[in-house]
Amino acid sequence: MAIRKQYLKSKPVCKVTFTVPAEEAKKVAVVGDFNNWNPKGSMLKKLKNGSFKGTFDLPVEKTYEFRYLIDGNYVNDEAADRYQWNDYAGAENAVLEL
Repeated sequence: MAIRKQYLKSKPVCKVTFTVPAEEAKKVAVVGDFNNWNPKGSMLKKLKNGSFKGTFDLPVEKTYEFRYLIDGNYVNDEAADRYQWNDYAGAENAVLEL
């Protein structure tokens, strides 16, 4: 898994690209604080190499908890900036710091 951040000079936005190697998966979405944990509109596209990829514009100077939803299962990204315990989920969430 990989996260790439590209900060824009023209506006307070960071283009964040999420890449998830999941050849056997049918659907992969990234869900988190930035989209109210809703996979609708945050599905990643499957590439020919079997990985899933998507880019999202997120406001800078914020911290976001997120996870991947891979065929209905929540998975953290090992490339996250850090992890934070979430009582609601009963598990740690990955954290993205912009």
